[in-house]
Amino acid sequence: MASAPGPSRLPPPTAPPLPRPALMLQEWRDVAFWHWPLPPEEAAPLLPPGTRPDVLDGVTYVGVVAFRVARTRLPGGVPGGGYGEVNVRLYSVDGLGRRGVVFLSLEASSAHTVLAGRAAAGLPYMWSDVSVSADGDGVAYATRRRLPRSPGPARGRFRLRVGDPVDDPSPFERFVTDRWGLHTHHAGRTRWVAAAHPDWRLYRASPLGWDETLLERAGIARPPGVPSVLFSPGTDTRFAPGGALPRHR
Repeated sequence: MASAPGPSRLPPPTAPPLPRPALMLQEWRDVAFWHWPLPPEEAAPLLPPGTRPDVLDGVTYVGVVAFRVARTRLPGGVPGGGYGEVNVRLYSVDGLGRRGVVFLSLEASSAHTVLAGRAAAGLPYMWSDVSVSADGDGVAYATRRRLPRSPGPARGRFRLRVGDPVDDPSPFERFVTDRWGLHTHHAGRTRWVAAAHPDWRLYRASPLGWDETLLERAGIARPPGVPSVLFSPGTDTRFAPGGALPRHR
């Protein structure tokens, strides 16, 4: 079971050096972030062993993040295709102080990505139809899960309007975007995957429409109220394995 929440602390503002050569690069475009506050005790049971909820002023967050993967580059420079993704994520910290994300689900329109992500890293990828479309300052996202069909249908339709640039990110805006890796439970161990990318170009955004079942299917009762919304034109992200955490009973 995850540990109790620790004291608030922000992740570093820039990515630490990757611990190993990058195994994959992805070009993310038209990235949207929706976030709601979440009591840490609700997040803790959903995190992998050896991690606990990362908190800011006593609160953690659940996020829905949607974007286009414009291009993927695999080991040896092998090119991979593009696809759409919508993920549900929580925020975690381990015993070494590494602050990352934990994915509860990742909807992706690439069957190859779904199979590879599940097999290689134990990530909860779902094969889904995902679309991203922009019209002026409006951006729309939609997803419908194909497989697996359990525990029930999962879908989402979201729209936002892009607003003013974020010149000086708030502690909250840094907390949910300056994440330099992820925790995942795979082959009986909790593992760290490091990530690095240039600074985000962030814009505040207004929600225009929201209809989804992704949070419920991921085990989260969506908190009431209007979410905090951010948008970014995108960034290029590199990933490298960071090793397994000590075993926890």
